[in-house]
Amino acid sequence: MFSASKIKAVDFYRKIPRDLTEASLSGAGLSIVAALSMMFLFGMELNNYFAVTTTTSVIVDTSSDGDFLRIDFNMSFPALSCEFASVDVNDVLGTNRLNITKTVRKFSIDSNLRPTGSEFHSGTIANAVKHDDEVDEEFVEGALPLTTHSFDRFIQQFPITVVNFYAPWCSWCQRLKPSWEKAAKIMRERYDPEMDGRILLAKVDCTKEADLCRRHHIQGYPSIRIFRKGSDVRSDHGHHEHESYYGDRDTETLVKTMENLVASLPTGSQHLALEDKSNGTDNVKRPAPSTGGCRIEGYVRVKKVPGSLVVSARSDAHSFDASQMNMSHVVDHLTFGKKVMPRALSDVKHWIPYIGRNHDRLNGRSFINTRDLEGNVTIDHYIQVVKTEVITRKGYKLIEEYEYTAHSNVAHSINIPVARFHLELSPMQVLITENQKSFSHFITNICAIIGGVFTVAGILDSILHNTMRAMKKVELGKNF
Repeated sequence: MFSASKIKAVDFYRKIPRDLTEASLSGAGLSIVAALSMMFLFGMELNNYFAVTTTTSVIVDTSSDGDFLRIDFNMSFPALSCEFASVDVNDVLGTNRLNITKTVRKFSIDSNLRPTGSEFHSGTIANAVKHDDEVDEEFVEGALPLTTHSFDRFIQQFPITVVNFYAPWCSWCQRLKPSWEKAAKIMRERYDPEMDGRILLAKVDCTKEADLCRRHHIQGYPSIRIFRKGSDVRSDHGHHEHESYYGDRDTETLVKTMENLVASLPTGSQHLALEDKSNGTDNVKRPAPSTGGCRIEGYVRVKKVPGSLVVSARSDAHSFDASQMNMSHVVDHLTFGKKVMPRALSDVKHWIPYIGRNHDRLNGRSFINTRDLEGNVTIDHYIQVVKTEVITRKGYKLIEEYEYTAHSNVAHSINIPVARFHLELSPMQVLITENQKSFSHFITNICAIIGGVFTVAGILDSILHNTMRAMKKVELGKNF
């Protein structure tokens, strides 16, 4: 058995009798400083223990959302009519989706981006518009030419006026011209404007009457509009509410459509025609756009390969004057991937301040063509997208977002101008992982702080004490 004296021999902390120790003012001062230093360093270490630290790494994209990426957008085009506005998607794998409508909504807006009505519905348009197979070179013109000065007068005179807005250079207008003139001649013979006066077929040359066509928001040629007398009573600006005709353009169909329009009126009546009660034409007639702008919102899903999101004017039966197209736009919203809740983004920004800066980089930015560049201007946006994930110390995925950089440019094009968003998706992703701090490391640091401060203070006290003793000896030697 070990005796008490032998056990005492291994004591690391041998005590000095209190009678042999001496207290001093300098030692007391150093003790106070040492205690305060210990408390300060302990607080710093405790704060560091609870603080969140992260490690950033770049790995191959292991997205949980599969091979497709969702793009949410809300863009306003003050000079592009909803009648022809089209959202297209294409990529390097050969995907080419034109005029997406299932997940896209359109609203008419004015030049100041203010909404002017409810949602604009494009309706169903036939894949191919029918025209007359045989063209009679000796047809007699039956449509009445209208000008800016005579337009309102004739519109007010007839219960129904159907107007063909055209441009002589337009190939579709040239194909429509024979059947339109024939139909106008037939309707003139059946419903003499002077004797009957229920319907009038007219035409407007938009190259000569540019202001008139602009007032009625004509952007594609030919545009057939159906005006109804008296509808201007319900209009804010005195303009007629009218419809657009999108049906076949052969003589037989045009005549049948006009007959259905007349059938809604009492025979020989000059009364107002406020409603169209005809049948068989509802699928080819829709309200014409009341303004020349369009707000496009919705989402599309694209493959995670280089590609483009394109907004343009598109029609399979209309021509466009590229020099007059203006693709100016304001990006109200453009984000990629799943929607990040504001609260989650706010929580992450507390400890990763650089997260969330670039997930909506284009939001609120305007890209306006002031015509200084003249016509045929395409606006390109080059977007590079990279995925960022934040993983907590417990392995929980706190946030998953797609951040992007964007560089924009304007360029002249020989084709119809568009607004194009070039997409480059990175095959890599940024992984931000929260580091787990061990409690043992915290305790070790606390012990090191206490021991280190105590030791350093002891050394300083010893140096100070010995220095003061030496100075006293020197003073005693001088006095004696």
